Amino acid sequence: MALILVFVTSLLGAVVLAFVGDRKYAHEINIIGSGATFAASIFLAYEVYATGPMLAGDDFFFVDAFNVYLAVLTAFVSTTTAIFSRKYMKFERSHGRVGHKSMRFYHAMFQLFIFAMLLALLTNNVGVLWISMELATLSTVLLVSLYRTPAAIEAAWKYFILCGVGIALALFGTVLLYFAAEKVFGEGTQGLLWTNLNAYAGSLEPTVLSLAFIFLMVGYGTKVGLVPLHNWLPDAHSEGPTPISAVLSGLLLNVALYALVRCKVIVDGATGSNKTGYIMMAFGLLSIIVASFSLLRQKDIKRMFAYSSIEHMGIATFAFGLGGPVATFGALLHMLVHSITKSAIFFTVGHAAQMNSTQDMSRIRGLVKGNPLVGWGLMLGVVAIAGVPPFGVFTSEFLILTAAMKNAPYLAPVFLLGIAVAFAALMKRVMPMVFGDAAPWQGSLKASHFPVILHLVLILILGLYMPVFLNDWFHKAAELLR
Repeated sequence: MALILVFVTSLLGAVVLAFVGDRKYAHEINIIGSGATFAASIFLAYEVYATGPMLAGDDFFFVDAFNVYLAVLTAFVSTTTAIFSRKYMKFERSHGRVGHKSMRFYHAMFQLFIFAMLLALLTNNVGVLWISMELATLSTVLLVSLYRTPAAIEAAWKYFILCGVGIALALFGTVLLYFAAEKVFGEGTQGLLWTNLNAYAGSLEPTVLSLAFIFLMVGYGTKVGLVPLHNWLPDAHSEGPTPISAVLSGLLLNVALYALVRCKVIVDGATGSNKTGYIMMAFGLLSIIVASFSLLRQKDIKRMFAYSSIEHMGIATFAFGLGGPVATFGALLHMLVHSITKSAIFFTVGHAAQMNSTQDMSRIRGLVKGNPLVGWGLMLGVVAIAGVPPFGVFTSEFLILTAAMKNAPYLAPVFLLGIAVAFAALMKRVMPMVFGDAAPWQGSLKASHFPVILHLVLILILGLYMPVFLNDWFHKAAELLR
């Protein structure tokens, strides 16, 4: 029942908001729809935690410790983003940046995007995973172009073309995966099910699967934003509405990495080696280094944090490639803490840009004077994402670094260099914006502080104390990914 509700609430929300559009209670319906999806995901997670992995819908859906925690995270961040979106988009509407039709479109596509991500996470069919990833891409392409400015349309086209090429390569990888499975399972959909592929991985043709992983790595790696496949991400973040930047960074990148990790497990089972891990480690380290140094060159505040997302997805990819219980646990935790922290940062960045009528960092100054909660929220969010203790990002990065020093000591200095450069770059850029000399802002902005405070409190708690159920959850997920 909970599984059905997870999909029904988000899909129904999209349909209702397509009719409600820009009417009086549209924002509240968006929040209620997201909140109902989150509540349903909690019940689903409890079922899996209590009884173990489950199949449903004639084996069409598969839920285990790995994907259900990402489903809960997706529903949670979408709910807090919907809360933030209420005041943010009202400000945009009142200042003429979006019109009546755009608001109707925004709300409906927001819920459709959430539905697509949840379907990608919970389906047991690799073909449906590909379709849902494409649906998520199409819905966010339209949202990135919401403002209809030349720059926004250009960013949306770049996003569409690059991710379209990527998803086409992922489709070819999926075809190769099915080609190998057909010899074992015969014709039909049985060869497309994760559970079957995982159970009989040792019987699949290793050469074909190795080739399939190359295409899947490039295809889904484009969605993850890994270097050199990342060029769409900074533009999409800088030109789209800030709530969409929050869910892109905090959620869509996780879903794409989830697909890649699932494929890695199957290919490793077929080849009996960790060749896929070496490929992921290479892409991960390259992303960390390139993104960290790119942070120093940015002038647009949302582009800067887009590169920060590339860096952190590189960290998680590197950790999954490294493998082992510690690195995998750290990667799972890093996906969680990055999503919560980065979405909080984008919440504050959105209000900071509205306060100063610009995203140019050189023109954003004295945020603590204009709105202390926005200024301190941005500062604490950056401290957290930079990996400063006692926040949760420090814990995940420490676990990954520990595993790297043990299993790949020659790569640990490169990893350290990347996170050190990112720390220095973020502090250099953010300090003047928060504490710089500027007159207090006198506008009428009504900032949405609750989501920021909630996210930062959660990140602090995760850095100080890991709840027993969450620790068990991650251990179970790590065992599944060995």
